[in-house]
Amino acid sequence: MFPIVEVARQSTQVKEKYLTEYDHAEQQFLLLLATEDLDNNLAQQTTIVSSFEKAVSTAINAAYEADSQDDLAHRFLQRILYRINRLNLFWYDDLQHYTNERSLYLSSCRNQIEAAWQKWELAQIDVAALQKLDVKQALIDRANADLDPPLSAASRYIREEMTETGYRHLLAIGSFDGLVEGSRLSRILGGTANEVQCTLVRVLLEEYGNGRLSRKHSTFFAQMLAEFGMNTEPEGYFDLVPWEVLACANHNFLLTERRRYYLRYSGGLTYFEVAGPAAYRNYLAAAQRLGLSNAAMGYWELHIKEDERHGQWMLEDVALPLVERYPKEAWELVLGYDQEKLMSDRAAEAVVRSIRQAEAVN
Repeated sequence: MFPIVEVARQSTQVKEKYLTEYDHAEQQFLLLLATEDLDNNLAQQTTIVSSFEKAVSTAINAAYEADSQDDLAHRFLQRILYRINRLNLFWYDDLQHYTNERSLYLSSCRNQIEAAWQKWELAQIDVAALQKLDVKQALIDRANADLDPPLSAASRYIREEMTETGYRHLLAIGSFDGLVEGSRLSRILGGTANEVQCTLVRVLLEEYGNGRLSRKHSTFFAQMLAEFGMNTEPEGYFDLVPWEVLACANHNFLLTERRRYYLRYSGGLTYFEVAGPAAYRNYLAAAQRLGLSNAAMGYWELHIKEDERHGQWMLEDVALPLVERYPKEAWELVLGYDQEKLMSDRAAEAVVRSIRQAEAVN
């Protein structure tokens, strides 16, 4: 289902030891994932299960409980979460890949990691302060600020310094989401009909080119990759994806799978659509500076135009009406918004670090 895991070796013996252990544990997990009727055959996999569970416990402590942050532990846990979560989408591949999609064991693994991870994520936000806000005004103020923010150091680097090598690396990492865009949004649209639901459907339909593959956003992303002769298969560059980017995907899987988190998801999607054009303008400016073809930047141009409209829809026709519908829980919209911003900023910084590293070794 994925390319073979390839991870760059670290400089110290300690990091190399844990890298090898996490890498080995992930390969063991792939064996479990492919085991026919896993829940009823765990007894035949006791050695593998024990070793994998030990690695998960070690990683949880290193990532979420230790004083110093362990990026290798974060990476391992987010990759395991993603491998479980992706079973909620259909990839038009071998049907046997889904044999364990409702496995209780996989669910318990996901719950164990999510519980520790989400506690760690929430600790970085002053939730009590959010509960005291004027929610409508808070959302309006945040959206106004994020629509056209001042350029950060990372944004300036992309606009003014990133090389063509860096641009290709950006596309490789971006393809992780760009080639399956809108998929997680589709999982939250069921239920009773109302204006909010219909607005979300309108967003999804535009992401999917109103049902025409040639106009689907992922098609434009594939065209950018093809322009450079790069791999256009979904998840083709999975091993390049920083854990911070994987965390954003896994967070969205969690929010779309839990109906209780509907307000958090809606707040997060509001940020995503409001802030998207500013990021895409950076990428477009870089492509134009590098003198690339229209096909090599078409996805950014499409998104700038459509997401400006989507951001307005999300604020005015989704987030603010939900404040009226759920006045006691409305603060959760701001929590979702702020979490999405925090995690997106963290991911953007990680992507720039990865680009710089790719350029340095080229």
